[in-house]
Amino acid sequence: MIKFLDLQKITQKYSDEIHEAVNRVVDSGWYLQGQENEKFETNYARYIGTKYAIGCANGLDALIWIFRAYVEMGIMNPGDEVIVPANTYIASILAISENGLKPILVEPNIETYQIDDSKIEAVITERTKAILIVHLYGQCAYTDKIGKLCKKYQLKLVEDNAQAHGCKFNGRKTGSLGDAAGHSFYPGKNLGAFGDAGAVTTNDEELAKVVRAVANYGSQKKYVFKYCGRNSRLDEIQAAVLDVKLKYLDEDVAIRKEVAKYYIKHITNPKIILPVVKDWDAHVFHIFTIRTQKRDELQKYLADNGVQTIIHYPIPPHKQECYKEWNELSFLITELIHNEELSLPISPVMTKSDIEYVVETINSWDIDC
Repeated sequence: MIKFLDLQKITQKYSDEIHEAVNRVVDSGWYLQGQENEKFETNYARYIGTKYAIGCANGLDALIWIFRAYVEMGIMNPGDEVIVPANTYIASILAISENGLKPILVEPNIETYQIDDSKIEAVITERTKAILIVHLYGQCAYTDKIGKLCKKYQLKLVEDNAQAHGCKFNGRKTGSLGDAAGHSFYPGKNLGAFGDAGAVTTNDEELAKVVRAVANYGSQKKYVFKYCGRNSRLDEIQAAVLDVKLKYLDEDVAIRKEVAKYYIKHITNPKIILPVVKDWDAHVFHIFTIRTQKRDELQKYLADNGVQTIIHYPIPPHKQECYKEWNELSFLITELIHNEELSLPISPVMTKSDIEYVVETINSWDIDC
């Protein structure tokens, strides 16, 4: 079986350094808010190109704390609107509604799967306070048009960078393009921890202070609580592991791109819709997504032939029970993507024979059989 993602093999690439880092933490006797956290935050901020990086428990919390900070700072208030792509993973939307803000869904571009910047201005109202762009599947969602809209209407630009570590727009890393960004280091990400972990990046000093406080029980000074916060801190072991893997992130992304290039060049089955890539710097291929009208049949065929795949995501947010007030809405492009999307194996530890076998198996698929 060719695994969708072989985390064991990925970990083996850095095994000696990871063991050394973990042992260093264990031997130190200091497991929270210590030197490993400080070192990783410094290195990650430098890598992304921002002044600040604040570690937290996971990627969802990272986004929640950004919007929570804006509420605490008086920049946003309950009932204010945040524009977000309709086809994102639900965490992007949960972070908005968790803070009493109103998500405004916008369809994606069918070629890029990123928010369609031509449809944003039509939904901006006097209650709109931010645009949350999601670099879905590892492809940059930012456009100059979105930047201009934020300036024109004085909107905050927040990035969901959970899937796009190392992605660039005109030489700048995603996670540094807006006012703030949330990052996930879930184990399966291009930069993955050994459990849940996340971070916020920003150049806004005040925002950084508030984010750090609300993620630490609301405290900026020990036993003094300015906000009603929560406990959402990045532990020392995860920080140490991430700092090791950060050194190899660009190298791993380069390998992912080579896999993607091979797929795009050699998958010739006419029933398969491949990714559209206009700028290879602007995609890090966290996920290699294809589309076909017979998605479920293809997934079964691949599984029967030893290729593991995943669907990202089978049910769009507006059709989920937790947002039942949206269930009658229709977002046709989003629904089309969610009905046809299938994610192929892609990772920095795939062998040439693995990649070739995936391609050969897809090309041999006959939907009429």
